[in-house]
Amino acid sequence: MSTPSSKTRILVIDDSEAIHTDFRRLFSTEQRKGSDELDELETALFGPTPPRAAQRDTSDLEVDSAFQGQEGVAKVREALAEGRPYSLVFLDYRMPPGWNGAETLRHLRKVAPTLRVVLCSAYSDYSWGSLVQEFGESELLREMRKPFNGQELRQLVLSLTAPRG
Repeated sequence: MSTPSSKTRILVIDDSEAIHTDFRRLFSTEQRKGSDELDELETALFGPTPPRAAQRDTSDLEVDSAFQGQEGVAKVREALAEGRPYSLVFLDYRMPPGWNGAETLRHLRKVAPTLRVVLCSAYSDYSWGSLVQEFGESELLREMRKPFNGQELRQLVLSLTAPRG
């Protein structure tokens, strides 16, 4: 059993290794370090910028991977049993040869009914309307098209993992 962590946990369920690599790169410490260095250079060149609204960075994120729907559902179950649940899942629509995104989402809803899920793909075998009809229109379900814009993805993650209340 692992030690509890204060990190916000995100699970990426996608059959493409490249997608997992992109998520890790986007939320890695090295990526943030480069951004900090650019921010310092910008301040040195142009002076201080007005303070931004209190905004979390992504240093408190932990990104895990699953390459098929069944593996993803098992990881969500395990995380719940350990008391370290995921805050957010990015779920691909198409993951041959296993469950597709809709089938995986059906199983996720049984295991963790309040887990936020972002369905992702360049292609979809389901219309958004049919998914909303089956799963309900809710803040717990979003859709994002590939290819991702890194800044939009980062903002989506920060907004969806912000403390609820």
